Amino acid sequence: MDGGDRQARSAVPGAPPRRQARARAIRAALGGVIAWLGCIAGVAGQAHALDFRTPSASVAQPDWRAAIDELRGEFGARPDGAGLLTFTGARRLKPYDPRRWPALVQLNAVTSGIFSAIDQSPVPVLLPFDAAAYLSDRAGGAPPSIILPHYQAGFRTAAFDTGPSGYDAVFALDRDAAPEMPPRVFAQPVEVHITASLMVYAIDDPLAGKGEPVKALAGQYPGLRRLIREGYVRYAFTRFGVPYVVSILCLDSVPRRNRLACREASAVAERFLGALRVVGGKPQRPRGNIDSVAVDRPLTPSPDFTYRPLGAIITNSGYHGQAGRPDPTVYAQLRFPLLDAPAFANSQSFLNWGDCNFTGRTASPRAKGGPYRCKRNDKPLVFDESAHENYSYPWQDNFCESRQFEVGQCATGYGHQGQDIRPSSCPLRNEGADRCVSNRYPIVAVRDGMILRGFGQQAAFLVIDTALEHVRVRYMHMTPSRMDADGLLNGRHVSEGEAIGLVSNYQDYPGGTTSHLHFDLQVFTRDGWLWVNPYATLIASYERLLGARGTEIPDEPAAAASAVAHAAPEAPSTPDAPAPAAPSREGE
Repeated sequence: MDGGDRQARSAVPGAPPRRQARARAIRAALGGVIAWLGCIAGVAGQAHALDFRTPSASVAQPDWRAAIDELRGEFGARPDGAGLLTFTGARRLKPYDPRRWPALVQLNAVTSGIFSAIDQSPVPVLLPFDAAAYLSDRAGGAPPSIILPHYQAGFRTAAFDTGPSGYDAVFALDRDAAPEMPPRVFAQPVEVHITASLMVYAIDDPLAGKGEPVKALAGQYPGLRRLIREGYVRYAFTRFGVPYVVSILCLDSVPRRNRLACREASAVAERFLGALRVVGGKPQRPRGNIDSVAVDRPLTPSPDFTYRPLGAIITNSGYHGQAGRPDPTVYAQLRFPLLDAPAFANSQSFLNWGDCNFTGRTASPRAKGGPYRCKRNDKPLVFDESAHENYSYPWQDNFCESRQFEVGQCATGYGHQGQDIRPSSCPLRNEGADRCVSNRYPIVAVRDGMILRGFGQQAAFLVIDTALEHVRVRYMHMTPSRMDADGLLNGRHVSEGEAIGLVSNYQDYPGGTTSHLHFDLQVFTRDGWLWVNPYATLIASYERLLGARGTEIPDEPAAAASAVAHAAPEAPSTPDAPAPAAPSREGE
């Protein structure tokens, strides 16, 4: 305590009035100083809160006894199933000793030939596979190659992967495998994703835990919730103490030619859920929860790499005027997604040659260098994709930039979902051209992981599963035909730094957007995979690539004129709605 505090404490009842008055004055002055220091501490606290940190996550402890009991029930339900597996183990052994669960060891020995490395899953694996019927038929001499599709309830395996934190799988249902389903559902094979994870990320999610019960499956899945979030219908449940989520990409509206409506997808998801059985997994030593810690960053400053503050999107570029969302979380230690530096993270819609995401422009320039601006702000722009500002520092966040895609982490619930990244330069075909020549700069895998991508699809996901991370990243705007030819398809495993494509401008068709990579990041929650802001994660990965630390610079000043006064209304279209004619279009 300082002297003033000691004097203040000396003002006790019964002291002379002058002394009491003096004590009150000292207390008042000291209170003002403390309040001032509190304000300073608050500002410092805010600055400290924006220091880069790792995420925190809870870690489940699977109830393997419950999984074995369910497995026993599945096999016991068949007249010939009792002798197919041995359920008597040594109870004195530790729960993670495989000898305690001989039935699981036997089951893994069989199913690992169908689902690679299933015995490495630290959680009970639920898949649409009737292992009891399969083993019974195999014991009776039926050829596995003939009977296998029958025991997957018509679903075929598109991808399956296990890791230290759980498993991820994709199954596809073709029309001829389910003739009883409505024909409209099968305009193309329906892909169903399932994930189970020990790790559940702690994120600020106001919609967490919502959804509606599914009465038709309530007996099989107590507590099952159906919800539609961020472009997927999801079925979330907890079994054996572990969270599982089944999801299908869909539109929460009328169906489109190449996109399911969520009500159509729900019928497929519920068929999938009804077919889930315990098919493997192996108990592991228990792990503790994961706490957030400060991120190690290079100490040596970069001579040129600068970035604007977290969440500082271009003035009035947010959906319905929303601000950006500062998120200091580095969700995974990734390799930067472009092979080489320099690279420039900024906006492709609200910078030069951009279309302002169809929120209105002051002009529709058609000649290179023609001036215009977005009606939402006073930032001067030119009709030239190679403009210097597009290919220079500082970086700028655009996670909550105006798009009509669901993003629970943005204030309005809509945003961009990820971050635009341009390569080192924009080579032009000739001096008068206003477009970059694409397919020149390599894109690489940010970590070891498994690809999720169907033939012809525009987006490629990479699933990363380690003891400390269970995340998915998505790459957009590479050319689908090139990815198909290169085998960048469901189930392929890639290594960190491996080339997986080239920066391009594909959005529904070649040249449909600017030449850039759209990169985003999802973490696993009890509602499934949710978008989170990758900006801090990308800054940290770029600093590792450079071996030097970037410098945060102040945000650009707000526009002189109120953008609200001349803002154009957002188009009330859904993410797949036809767009007005414009120079570029960002789809994801």
